[in-house]
Amino acid sequence: MLSAVTRPQVPLRAAVAELPAYVPGSRIPVGAAAFKLSSNENPYPPLRSVIAAIADGAADVNRYPDMFATELTEAIAAALDVQPASIVAGNGSVAVLGHVLAAVCEAGDDVVIPWRSFEAYPIAISLVGATTTAVPLADGGRLDLVAMAAAVTPRTRVVIVCTPNNPTGPAVRAAELDAFLRAVPRDVLVVLDEAYVEFVRDPDAADGLAVFAAHPNVVVLRTFSKAYGLAGLRVGFAIARPRLARGIRAASTPFGVSHLAQLAALASLRAKDELFARVDTLVAERGRMLGALRTQGWVVPDSEANFVWLPLGERATAFAAASARSGVLVRPFAGDGVRVSVGETEATDDLLAITGNWLSGDR
Repeated sequence: MLSAVTRPQVPLRAAVAELPAYVPGSRIPVGAAAFKLSSNENPYPPLRSVIAAIADGAADVNRYPDMFATELTEAIAAALDVQPASIVAGNGSVAVLGHVLAAVCEAGDDVVIPWRSFEAYPIAISLVGATTTAVPLADGGRLDLVAMAAAVTPRTRVVIVCTPNNPTGPAVRAAELDAFLRAVPRDVLVVLDEAYVEFVRDPDAADGLAVFAAHPNVVVLRTFSKAYGLAGLRVGFAIARPRLARGIRAASTPFGVSHLAQLAALASLRAKDELFARVDTLVAERGRMLGALRTQGWVVPDSEANFVWLPLGERATAFAAASARSGVLVRPFAGDGVRVSVGETEATDDLLAITGNWLSGDR
């Protein structure tokens, strides 16, 4: 018998051992004073009505939640004017994406993504045994949908379209998405990741729900983390044709949405007007940030999300370090740029002081 010393280690799957690390936004050190603009969080605290729903539900946490989030699913369906059978709720839209991929991808299938885009995509793809084809962005941080369509092969099972694109900000326009969908085979699933859709104001932006209604091979992902301010409770959902939704639901983690998260999401839907007034405020602050950056001399893409992209290239990490020293945490993507979330007015003021000094060389 082998001794404990000579026994080989339990091997990890190669796909797991080789996974790129997901890098979260920096957190504020305990006791420090800083603005956290690194994680695209909603800077506003939950509404009182949402806090009350969470508090009321706390008495039932000894019980399992509704596994299918029935009441929440029905409320989302009513709000979006789709069938309840088309809604699949999960533990944030990242988890739901994993379930979508698990439902349709076999080992060795290929998934086409834009890059740079949401860094969880390659991780989720690898975990289901598929491979990633990453298509570079076009100028201005925009998705190159022509190149993405050209990258589809007989091995392609899924194409992910992030709109607005995280971390660069532009939204896909309706005309270019229509042309893309005409070019993609109907047996290839197109996932529209609309995590930031509530912040979109571009009149030419694609309407994900209209696209879903017109194309059976489209699935839409949305979340309560951003506009609804529930990032800490993890609630996301897919909108899919009922047959696809059944498959995604079957691949989902049982009881994946906690009881408190379901109650908070329901309360947030009831308070949608109040929450979306906050979104309007953030959109206005985004405009102020973009305008001031351009006045300073920065060349930045238009953003339709709750963040702004600084295309700093190799200087991204240095800028983020300098910003942190000045009390503003941002999210660097080494070699590409820096993503800055839209936060409080005071946070924007501090950021603009940093960006102004950076361009002037006072750093």
